[in-house]
Amino acid sequence: MSSRRDLLRWQFDLVWSLSQLHFEALTDDDTHWTPAAVSWTVHRGADGRWRPDFAETEPDPVPVPTIGWLTWHIDWWWSSAVAHAEGRPLPERTEVYWAGDIAAALARLHTLREQWLAVLDRADAELDTATSYPWPAEAGLTVAHLAAWVGAELMKNVSEIGQLRMLRAAGPVR
Repeated sequence: MSSRRDLLRWQFDLVWSLSQLHFEALTDDDTHWTPAAVSWTVHRGADGRWRPDFAETEPDPVPVPTIGWLTWHIDWWWSSAVAHAEGRPLPERTEVYWAGDIAAALARLHTLREQWLAVLDRADAELDTATSYPWPAEAGLTVAHLAAWVGAELMKNVSEIGQLRMLRAAGPVR
């Protein structure tokens, strides 16, 4: 019988392998394609850093993100999950910048994957450790919950990226 860690690792490996179908096909032009009139993207500042559109309270209508924004978003929440699991302070959202092009963004995600695998490869008993990311401490959730959430959140974001990539490739409605 597999351990919980083995099951979480299997889930993560499955999601990651499916993500490669979309990641490997992405181009820089894909990352900046604006899918709707109301959208969120990444913008290069005067200092050369790429910052995302963001609001503390979700706007109505909810903006449709670009692939660039989504790859930034994955970097932000995943960097935070790794930092939390390693007992380090969480990065401030305003200090996580988009990498600048799709090759650099995907390289960053590959680095986060390696860091996350190190978290998943810890002893099964560590899965029962209480955690307070991405939910409040009083929620009573554990590192196992965090690992399951990372898999679900990655799957959701990769699905969004894949849908945007396919919509752009298919072209406008005639």
